[in-house]
Amino acid sequence: MRVAVLGAGVIGVTTAFELASGGADVVVIDRQPGAGLEASFANGGQISANHATPWATPSAPLKALKWLGRVDAPLLLHLRWDPPLFAWLARFLANCTAARLAINVERALRVALYSRRRIAAVRAETGIAYDHLGRGILHLYRSRRDYDEALAGVDLMNRLGCTRTVVDADGCVAIEPALAPVRPQLIGGIYSPDDESGDAHRFTVQLAELAAARGARFRFGVTARHLLAGGGRISAVDTDHGTIAADAFVVALGSYTPRLLAPLGLALPIYPGKGYSVTLPIRPSDGSAGDGAPTVSLIDDEHKMVYSRLGMRLRVAGTAEFIGYDTAVNPARARFLLDTAMRLFPHGGDAAAAEFWAGLRPSTPDGVPVIGRTRYSNLFLNSGHGTLGWTMACGSARVVADLVLGRTPEIDLAGLGLERFG
Repeated sequence: MRVAVLGAGVIGVTTAFELASGGADVVVIDRQPGAGLEASFANGGQISANHATPWATPSAPLKALKWLGRVDAPLLLHLRWDPPLFAWLARFLANCTAARLAINVERALRVALYSRRRIAAVRAETGIAYDHLGRGILHLYRSRRDYDEALAGVDLMNRLGCTRTVVDADGCVAIEPALAPVRPQLIGGIYSPDDESGDAHRFTVQLAELAAARGARFRFGVTARHLLAGGGRISAVDTDHGTIAADAFVVALGSYTPRLLAPLGLALPIYPGKGYSVTLPIRPSDGSAGDGAPTVSLIDDEHKMVYSRLGMRLRVAGTAEFIGYDTAVNPARARFLLDTAMRLFPHGGDAAAAEFWAGLRPSTPDGVPVIGRTRYSNLFLNSGHGTLGWTMACGSARVVADLVLGRTPEIDLAGLGLERFG
C-alpha cells in the first residue's frame, strides 16, 4: 500500500514512522528543506498531557477583552478585516461554556494521554534521544483568583486519568528549587509528575531518519498544490515537482491544511495562532558546575508562558497572536518573553545570546485536533493540534496509521473528526 503523507513536521513524521513500521510504502513531501522546520522547530518543549485544557474556557472572553491593545498580551487579536478569523472566533465563543469545556477536555485528554504512552513506547523501541526529561510539569500561580479557578478543575482532570497534585508556594520551591528567589510572589501550584519535556525538533529529525531506515522516502523542497479527486477518492497530489499518486493520503500540513482542503469542499476551521519562543544557552552564573535554570518544566499561568530545560538550553515559549499567516518575529513580544524569563530566573541563561523564533500553531476553536477520515474514502486528516502538537503527535499518528492500514485504533475516535463541525 502506497501512502503519501503531506507535511514533515512532528505530526507528519510520526505518522510516516507508524505507517512505515506497519509495512506501508510511504512517501513524505514538505516544502521545507528538512523535517520539523515550522511549528515543530522551537516550541515550548512540553509533553503536557495533564495540561491539555483548551483555550476556550468560560473566563477566556473576558480575559481577551482585558488584553486588547497590550503588546505583552498572552492572547493578541489584531483588529482587521479577516473573515476566516471572524468565523473561527464565533465557533470559539460557542465553546466558552462549562458544558462545552468538559466535553472538549475529555476529547483532548483522550488523545494526549494515549500519546504519552505511545512516545514512551517509541522511546523504548528505538532508543531515540531528544533531551528528554521525565520530571513532570509544575503549573505556577501568582493570582489567587486564577489559582482557585484552576483548583476547581483538578478533580475533573484526575477523574479523566490525570495525576495532578495541589501544592502551596513552599511545595513549588521544593519541587523546583530555582524558584526560591520568587517564593513570596507565588500563591501555589499544580504538579503533574507524569508529564515530560524534550526537544520536538530533535525528535522529529531523528524519527524521520528512523522512518527512512524503515523504507519511508522524504521529498523535501516539494510543495503540495492540489489534491486530485474523482469518484469519491483522491488519485494524486499535484505538486510543484509533478504529480504523486498513492493509494491513500494523509494531510498533516498544520495551519496550511485548510488551504489544501478547501477546493475539495472540506471546510476545516483551523486558524494559525502565532506563538513565540526564546532559547537561551545555560551558563553557570558563578563559574561553578551549577546554574540557575529550572530542571522541572514549568507553566507560568499569569503570563501563559512555559519553560523547558533542553540539555544546556532553556526554552521559554508562550503567547498567541492572531494575525493570519504572518511568521515574522515581533521584537516587542519576543523581548517580553525574554525579560519575563529573566525576572523569574535571573541566572537561568545567557540573555545576550538569546535566539528568538515565531511559528504558526494550527488552532481549532474547540482545542481538539482533527483526526480521522473524510468523505473521500482514502483521504485522512491529522491536523489542528494547536499548542499540543508535540504532546499529541505520537498518539494521533498511531490512530491515523491504524485507520489507513485497516486496523482498529486503540482509543475511541468519537468527537475527534471533521464531522463534528457539521
